[in-house]
Amino acid sequence: MCGICGFISKKRITNEQLKAMNDTMYHRGPNDSGEEIFDAAGGYCVGMAHRRLSILDLSMLGHQPMHSCDDRLVIAYNGEIYNFLELKEELKDYPFVSNGDTEVILAAYLKWGISCIDRFQGMFAIALYDKKTDDLYLVRDRIGKKPLYYWRDGENLVFASELKPIMNCPDFPRTINKSIVKRYLYQQCVNEPYSIFENVYKAQPGEVIQFHLGTVKKWKYWDIAKVYAAKKSEPVGTYEEAKEELKAILKDSVKKRMIADVPVGAFLSGGYDSSLVTALAQDISGSTPVKTYSIGFNEERYNEAKYAKEVAKHLGTDHTELYIDESAMYEMVDSIPKYYDEPFADSSQIPSMLVAGLAAKEVTVVLSGDGGDEFFCGYNIYDNVAQAQKLDFLGQLTYSVCNMPPFRKMGLFEKLPFRVQVVAGNHEKETKTQIGGRTYIKVIDKMLPEGSVPFKFPIESKYQEPNWQERRMLLDEETYLPGDILCKVDRASMKYSIEARCPILDVNVMEFSYRLPHKYKYANGIKKRILKDIAYDYIPKELLDRPKVGFGVPLDKWMRGPLKERLVEMCSLDYLKKQGLFDAEYVNQFISQYLRTGDKGPASGANYSKVAWSFFAFQQWYDEYLA
Repeated sequence: MCGICGFISKKRITNEQLKAMNDTMYHRGPNDSGEEIFDAAGGYCVGMAHRRLSILDLSMLGHQPMHSCDDRLVIAYNGEIYNFLELKEELKDYPFVSNGDTEVILAAYLKWGISCIDRFQGMFAIALYDKKTDDLYLVRDRIGKKPLYYWRDGENLVFASELKPIMNCPDFPRTINKSIVKRYLYQQCVNEPYSIFENVYKAQPGEVIQFHLGTVKKWKYWDIAKVYAAKKSEPVGTYEEAKEELKAILKDSVKKRMIADVPVGAFLSGGYDSSLVTALAQDISGSTPVKTYSIGFNEERYNEAKYAKEVAKHLGTDHTELYIDESAMYEMVDSIPKYYDEPFADSSQIPSMLVAGLAAKEVTVVLSGDGGDEFFCGYNIYDNVAQAQKLDFLGQLTYSVCNMPPFRKMGLFEKLPFRVQVVAGNHEKETKTQIGGRTYIKVIDKMLPEGSVPFKFPIESKYQEPNWQERRMLLDEETYLPGDILCKVDRASMKYSIEARCPILDVNVMEFSYRLPHKYKYANGIKKRILKDIAYDYIPKELLDRPKVGFGVPLDKWMRGPLKERLVEMCSLDYLKKQGLFDAEYVNQFISQYLRTGDKGPASGANYSKVAWSFFAFQQWYDEYLA
């Protein structure tokens, strides 16, 4: 895992300026760095920069930017190509000088052109310049593990792994993209293809961006809706056959992710996904214990460390746990905008950073269980979605009755019980599985006068999937997973210069999941059925079978306690009017009401903690970069 940045521009950016941009990502690559600028066709110059976290071939032969043997290509690349050894066998005609995967990308492009990316299995953000054709390619991996931003400035383009290099590029205006702020406050992150700045975008997962003499072309080489439709037409056999095949694919995925020239460990929460990944890693490792890491909480309702410890003991891993108190989590709050350099309000980022810091003391690579919930139906929301589909007809009937003139006039809909309102109000075809959120939307709508991007993602019909659970899973894979989960893990791990690898997000695992009948994933209320049954082959059921917990942070307690003074300052009328973004009067009133209201009851301030925390995280980011 590394950091890349660069440009193709008619404006002259000096090597010193490029180096300053690159060095804002020191945490992504403390082992080495490189910058190059060279002339290109059409009056352009190209800049390539790289900060290196050494994982494969620790020698200087892995230095980037790297040139192809014929000097036709220049690459700056962040990530890992896990099947690089197999590809190298097919590319024997190339005179390799290094033992890493970067040179394999260059050789593959020279042989197969840009279609070489179809052969790559891994996580990557690639910037590759072809001097012969005058093309700059930006490529992001299929599911969006590696971040990649780009700024369009007329005929010029600047790219980077994070926003900080772009923010430090000469003449960058730092103008907020006001159209996206409402969605951010609702979703708690800024989803692709948008960024928090105008004219700055995120390359979408599975996307290629081609820049040629001022013209930009974009296309998807791996599109979730299309891949799902194709693989669904190739169903697997019996449940037992599917289970054994999936186990073999997962084991191969874990094995490839254990290849490194540095120490490798695993995050172990004690849940199904991380426990299964750890079990497979330990099975592969044999008598050598895998190093595992977990964070414990002194508050019992949040604490899963005791379960992780039992799993580790059963598997025989070399386990390290760290119990943290509330003050340790609170100390992380100030570092959020530095490492999450656009507004990001998933509070589980805090314990994620803490467990990454624990692992970084001993290893440089960690395995994680990310992706299991989205691809195998693990979130609790999927239960709610299934119930909503069953009640949809009654809900639509209720909505129609409530909108008859006499009943609409008397406000019948607003008098319905809240749960009935949720089902009856779910009448938009493109967002059927995105249930709930009406009260949040009403509040956020009043907080900002501007915002043209919809709160929810109006794209569900493209999946052509009648099962709401499956459709919501596909939506989460395309939005929540890259925009929130993978962003969270990338920044948390990079804060401590370690690389997180996700075996469940291997392309072979993802595509195999699309071939599974839904009942293999969800049956009789059992979520992640097939993954759980594979896990039981390694770990006793009683060590795993318990309600899903997840990382918890006491947001209400903090915002009404140690963060209260800062939150009050952030919503003062003078500050908000000077900022010129929010409706000052309404936001001041809303936050004041939130802080005054108790934490119990349906109208309590606690029910708005999500919006209040999103607002706090935005203002914290604003203070760091724009105030």
